Order: sequence, then C-alpha cells, then structure tokens
Amino acid sequence: MTWRESRPGAAACFFSENSETREGVAVTADGSEGAAGYHVPVLLSEVMHFMAPGKGKLLVDGTLGGGGHTEAMLQAGAQVIGVDQDDQALTYAGERLQGFGERFLALRGNFSEMPELLEQHGESKVDGILVDIGVSSWQLDEAERGFSFAKEGPLDMRMDRSQSQTAADLVNESSEQELKQIFRNYGEERAAGRIARRIVERRAKQAFVSTTDLAEFISSFIPRGGKSHPATRVFQALRIAVNDELGVLERFLENAVKLLRPGGRLVVITFHSLEDRIVKRFMKHVSTPEIDRKEWPAPRPNPDYQFQLLTRKPVIATGQELELNPRARSAKLRAAEKNERIAV
Repeated sequence: MTWRESRPGAAACFFSENSETREGVAVTADGSEGAAGYHVPVLLSEVMHFMAPGKGKLLVDGTLGGGGHTEAMLQAGAQVIGVDQDDQALTYAGERLQGFGERFLALRGNFSEMPELLEQHGESKVDGILVDIGVSSWQLDEAERGFSFAKEGPLDMRMDRSQSQTAADLVNESSEQELKQIFRNYGEERAAGRIARRIVERRAKQAFVSTTDLAEFISSFIPRGGKSHPATRVFQALRIAVNDELGVLERFLENAVKLLRPGGRLVVITFHSLEDRIVKRFMKHVSTPEIDRKEWPAPRPNPDYQFQLLTRKPVIATGQELELNPRARSAKLRAAEKNERIAV
C-alpha cells in the first residue's frame, strides 16, 4: 500500500470561525483550546478558496510549519504532502496531523528541492502547491532560534539548523562592503553603509553573540523612525541572507511550473516587498501569451506562457483577521492556475 492509498483519517481539531490568524489558537469541537495551542495560519480562508482542496486531489504544502494550512486541506478531503526543513516543525506537525493516517506525508527538505523530494516518493505531478514564505510565529517567539530581538537569544536565524552558517557568522566575519550590500539589498536599509561600518568597528573589540546585543547596538546610533525598531531591517536582511530566501524562492517558482498538472494551482504568500516583487514578476511573465519589445517589429509568442492569473492584485488580510493577528498585516497572497490546454 502506498501512502496515497490509505483511508482518510479523522480531523484532530476544528477551526473556529474567527481563527484565521497566524498566531491564533485552534479549538476543539467543544470550543476549548487544543492541547497543543496550535498556531492558525494566515489568510486561511483565502488559501482554501484558491487551492480548492477536495477528494482525489494531491496537494503540496511547501512550508508546512505548524501544519495549519495542511490540516484545513486534509479536512476538505485532499491528500497533502508537507515539506519543511525545520525538524521541530516536522515533529510538531506530524503529531498534530497523525489522525489523518497516510493521507498526509511529511518530508524534510527545502521547498526549492520539491521535484527531488517528490520523486523519491513516486510523485512527479500534483494538483496544487502552496508556500507561505517567512518565519512562523512560533519561530519568532522562540528566543533560542534568534529570529527576533524581542527576547535575548543567540544570533542564529537558521531555518535549517543543520546548515553551518549563522547570522553571527555573517555579522562577525563578513567584510564591511559585504554587510553593506546585505543590509541594502535584503533589508532596503538606507543607513546600510553607516551600520556596516559601525558593526566592523565594534566587533574588532567584542564579537556580536546575542540578538539583543546587536539590536541595542544599532539603536544606540540609529534613531527610531515611526513604530519600527531601528534594527528591524537589519534583522530581516540577515535572515534572508542566512537562508538564501530569495534564491530559494526563485528556484521554487521555476520548479513549480514542471510539477503542476494542467489545471493545477500555485498559491504563494509573501511578507515583504522583495519576495512579493519576485512572485509578481514571475506570475505576470508565465501568464502573458506574447512578449513585445521595442526592437521587434511585432509581438512574439512567450515560450514560458503556461498560466492564467487568479489574482490581478495581491490578496491581503481582512480587518477582522488583523484585529486578531497584527502580524498578518504584511501578508500578500498571489495565485495562478496552469493552463488546461498546455500539458508540460
């Protein structure tokens, strides 16, 4: 018996009507909190609309996390493969979703490696792929992961803790020019040069080890602008650099084209402009039948044309969701469907 031939399992818990938040709590049928205090994913109803899960569909959640999106799709009758590079997430989601039996399969790896991961389990085509880019709330809230400076923790930021390079390595070993480029390109930090220079000066005397040390050092010479902490963009940039997030996203998008069956859906949720820009440009390109350039006498067929856009503009969280989960304010969802007539 393959993992896809098993019988459906019973749902472990239900979502309350107002629980569409990334850091909300799943509730049991009687309305009480689930034993594990599950985090409910962002834009859940919107994901369900565009993924359209149902019996007979094979879907992939490329960023499994706590398993909230996956659980909802399983409850709708789909078979789901969940992918994550974080062992802690795989353990958590595996326990949460064990009631669905072999209708759910968890795979360890980066979602950019999806073709190889699926091939190992006899799958080459799927009916839908979801990725929710960014750091989960429970990762942010866990000080030892080093993603946030809200609590003191090691300057780590690795989503895959088996990799060697940490944020501390980047901060303490990169050249001033390299740090400047990281802060400018990945954090869009206006004071990138100044921050890089001061970091190099300070680390010559004392290396940066903790999140709060770096954050407090930056705030000592960069004034607060609005509600954001002066170190916010630097921490974003370091996280992106440590995990090669933009490169991973680009590789994933190219692979998704090959993995989806005709009629299959691609749904991507991003949390900052750099990622959203990549997704927007990609979806626009693969959904444009013809390409026109000034030097050409007439438009030419687009060899990459394989999709139809389902979202002309990004879908964002409702006011109700934002009241329950302020972290959802940056979330943007874009979706596209592979053309039925193009079987690639």
